[in-house]
Amino acid sequence: MRFSEILLTLTVATGAIWVVDSLFFSARRAKEVLSGPTDSGVKEPWWVEYAKSFFPILLIVFILRSFLAEPFRIPSGSMRPTLLEGDLIVVNKYDYGLRWPILGNQIIKIGSPKRGDVIVFKHIQKKW
Repeated sequence: MRFSEILLTLTVATGAIWVVDSLFFSARRAKEVLSGPTDSGVKEPWWVEYAKSFFPILLIVFILRSFLAEPFRIPSGSMRPTLLEGDLIVVNKYDYGLRWPILGNQIIKIGSPKRGDVIVFKHIQKKW
């Protein structure tokens, strides 16, 4: 599983936990607290607190990596002398159009590669 797939899965899972808790369970917890002893406020389960905390961060990272920029490490010396093995580059994804994060299909075409641009290819291994 690639990093973008993991990031999408975590973003959807934390968002779903947040929405389901907000719609169904938070009102029930508030009602139980009001009917019970009045010494404490509404206490959320730890996993709901974590989901609510991580969701905005994961969503921002997912949007930035999917549509604006993504870091890559140079795996080989094929680009010497300008890029060396192990160099870290940040690829501007927005200049060449918006694509669906996992599928790779283009949504909006903004530009195309020009002479002198460095192009990054991802190796995708097909399973037969």
